[in-house]
Amino acid sequence: MTSSDTIITVDARNLEPPEPMDRALAAAGLLREGQHVRMLLHREPFPLYSILDAMGFSYRTQLTAEGDFVILFAHAAEDLPL
Repeated sequence: MTSSDTIITVDARNLEPPEPMDRALAAAGLLREGQHVRMLLHREPFPLYSILDAMGFSYRTQLTAEGDFVILFAHAAEDLPL
Protein backbone atom coordinates (compact mmCIF):
# COMPACT_ATOMS: atom_id res chain seq x y z
CA MET A 1 0.00 0.00 0.00
CA THR A 2 1.33 3.41 -0.94
CA SER A 3 -0.04 6.80 -0.04
CA SER A 4 0.07 10.39 -1.20
CA ASP A 5 -1.80 13.39 0.15
CA THR A 6 -5.02 12.42 -1.63
CA ILE A 7 -4.54 8.86 -2.93
CA ILE A 8 -3.98 5.56 -1.15
CA THR A 9 -2.90 3.01 -3.78
CA VAL A 10 -3.45 -0.69 -3.20
CA ASP A 11 -1.90 -2.95 -5.84
CA ALA A 12 -3.53 -6.33 -5.26
CA ARG A 13 -3.13 -7.72 -8.78
CA ASN A 14 -0.90 -10.61 -7.72
CA LEU A 15 -2.67 -11.49 -4.48
CA GLU A 16 -5.07 -14.36 -3.88
CA PRO A 17 -8.35 -14.00 -1.95
CA PRO A 18 -8.99 -12.94 0.74
CA GLU A 19 -5.88 -10.70 0.75
CA PRO A 20 -7.24 -8.11 -1.74
CA MET A 21 -10.41 -7.70 0.35
CA ASP A 22 -8.37 -7.42 3.55
CA ARG A 23 -6.18 -4.73 2.00
CA ALA A 24 -9.16 -2.82 0.58
CA LEU A 25 -10.85 -2.73 3.98
CA ALA A 26 -7.61 -1.72 5.71
CA ALA A 27 -7.19 1.14 3.22
CA ALA A 28 -10.81 2.19 3.75
CA GLY A 29 -10.10 2.48 7.46
CA LEU A 30 -7.20 4.85 6.76
CA LEU A 31 -9.14 7.30 4.59
CA ARG A 32 -9.29 10.88 5.77
CA GLU A 33 -11.38 13.70 4.38
CA GLY A 34 -10.36 14.50 0.81
CA GLN A 35 -8.64 11.15 0.18
CA HIS A 36 -9.61 8.19 -1.97
CA VAL A 37 -8.34 4.65 -2.55
CA ARG A 38 -7.07 3.51 -5.95
CA MET A 39 -7.09 -0.28 -6.01
CA LEU A 40 -5.56 -2.37 -8.82
CA LEU A 41 -6.86 -5.91 -9.39
CA HIS A 42 -6.73 -8.59 -12.07
CA ARG A 43 -10.43 -9.45 -11.58
CA GLU A 44 -13.53 -7.45 -10.74
CA PRO A 45 -14.19 -7.50 -6.96
CA PHE A 46 -17.97 -8.01 -6.94
CA PRO A 47 -18.14 -8.87 -3.19
CA LEU A 48 -16.36 -5.60 -2.34
CA TYR A 49 -19.11 -3.44 -3.84
CA SER A 50 -21.83 -4.41 -1.34
CA ILE A 51 -19.39 -3.94 1.54
CA LEU A 52 -18.43 -0.47 0.30
CA ASP A 53 -22.13 0.41 -0.05
CA ALA A 54 -22.82 -0.74 3.52
CA MET A 55 -19.87 1.29 4.80
CA GLY A 56 -21.10 4.46 3.09
CA PHE A 57 -18.49 4.65 0.34
CA SER A 58 -18.96 5.60 -3.29
CA TYR A 59 -16.92 3.80 -5.92
CA ARG A 60 -16.16 3.63 -9.60
CA THR A 61 -14.62 0.75 -11.57
CA GLN A 62 -12.57 1.06 -14.76
CA LEU A 63 -11.24 -1.71 -16.98
CA THR A 64 -7.77 -0.98 -18.36
CA ALA A 65 -6.54 -1.88 -21.84
CA GLU A 66 -4.36 -4.55 -20.20
CA GLY A 67 -7.44 -6.23 -18.68
CA ASP A 68 -6.87 -5.08 -15.09
CA PHE A 69 -9.49 -3.36 -12.98
CA VAL A 70 -8.99 -0.01 -11.25
CA ILE A 71 -11.43 0.62 -8.42
CA LEU A 72 -11.59 4.11 -6.96
CA PHE A 73 -13.48 4.57 -3.72
CA ALA A 74 -13.99 7.25 -1.10
CA HIS A 75 -16.47 8.35 1.54
CA ALA A 76 -19.78 8.98 -0.23
CA ALA A 77 -19.57 12.74 0.44
CA GLU A 78 -16.24 12.98 -1.45
CA ASP A 79 -15.91 13.48 -5.20
CA LEU A 80 -14.01 10.76 -7.04
CA PRO A 81 -11.51 11.81 -9.70
CA LEU A 82 -12.31 10.99 -13.30
